[in-house]
Amino acid sequence: RLNADNARFLLLAVLIVLYMLCGAAVFSAIELPTEREAKERWEERLENFTRRHNLSRAELRHFLREYEEASVAGIRVDDIRPRWDFTGAFYFVGTVVSTIGFGMTTPATVGGKIFLIFYGLIGCAGTILFFNLFLERLITVIAYVMKSCHERQLRRKGVLPHNGRRGSGTSEVDSLAGWKPSVYYVMLILCVASLIISCCASAMYTPIEGWSYFDSLYFCFVAFSTIGFGDLVSSQNIRYESQGLYRFGNFVFILMGVCCIYSLFNVISIVIKQSINWILKKLACKCCHRCQRRLFHSRRNVVMPGNVRSRRNISIETDVVNESDTDGRRLSGEMISMKDFLASNKVSLAIMQKQLSETANGYPRQMSSNSKQNGFSGGVGALAIMNNRLAETSADR
Repeated sequence: RLNADNARFLLLAVLIVLYMLCGAAVFSAIELPTEREAKERWEERLENFTRRHNLSRAELRHFLREYEEASVAGIRVDDIRPRWDFTGAFYFVGTVVSTIGFGMTTPATVGGKIFLIFYGLIGCAGTILFFNLFLERLITVIAYVMKSCHERQLRRKGVLPHNGRRGSGTSEVDSLAGWKPSVYYVMLILCVASLIISCCASAMYTPIEGWSYFDSLYFCFVAFSTIGFGDLVSSQNIRYESQGLYRFGNFVFILMGVCCIYSLFNVISIVIKQSINWILKKLACKCCHRCQRRLFHSRRNVVMPGNVRSRRNISIETDVVNESDTDGRRLSGEMISMKDFLASNKVSLAIMQKQLSETANGYPRQMSSNSKQNGFSGGVGALAIMNNRLAETSADR
């Protein structure tokens, strides 16, 4: 198990590095020509300005550096709202605790920087806890709705009685108790919710901020994903039409967007991890086939081909049974499912979660028989919350 975890970690590290190299190549090919053109235009404009006003390049560059320092302090050429009034400071702390960090407002004093370290340490931890609890309730609602829809489909087929009580004679009804929502459906629902929130927020930002609709969508993703470049920042002008209503709507959209995108990232991480497990499994199967071929060629004069074929069929069936009992993996057409992921991680992650729980509560955590049976125990952080909530929803009704 330790070797499998190490292999998964190394494969993920290699894939991330390759993903970053590909991204760097694409962005460099797209953005570098535009950067060179802008630099040439700026140098030409700077040369014309110094020649027209009889200034030296050194004096002009010194003046521009002073403006850059003033810009860091919040001074702009255009009129903008004060950065450090109460509303501006509240907007700033919102970007801090949400880990967005646009960068348009930063503390300039030593006291402010020191206070930010301790304030951000507690605030970011509390906000992450809030996002985890939001994810817990969101998964609860999604699982309940999907399970209700599944029960309604069974009632239409006549498998489940209309009074809601389960019969004991059909396998479909028996399997309903252990039914769990697919990770693909959860990911699809979160994608649709994030897209709807982004489109509605963009429809608000486009006329009020004067951005194009595409720039508004770009801002929504950068802000909701807590990347926070700071090239586009909302609610920075001095006056708006219906200013109070707009700032409230901006706060609500950012809060809802960050929560949905955070939940979506957690679900996508499940899919990525299961994909890595699938890749490792395929690589292991190829290695096993090579070993079997070498063994077969070395003993081809001793073992009959028919016996080798029958023994291979038995080993495949045995592997299916063992993987279903231990790793929770299946050799059906379904590559990824919530059950496969949670069952495959119930060994190492459950031990880590148990240790964290015992450390926090001061007593050993008792595992209920229900959670052991449904295979939904285990996980750390947001994944643990998702696992436990799905276990509770699968045990209800």
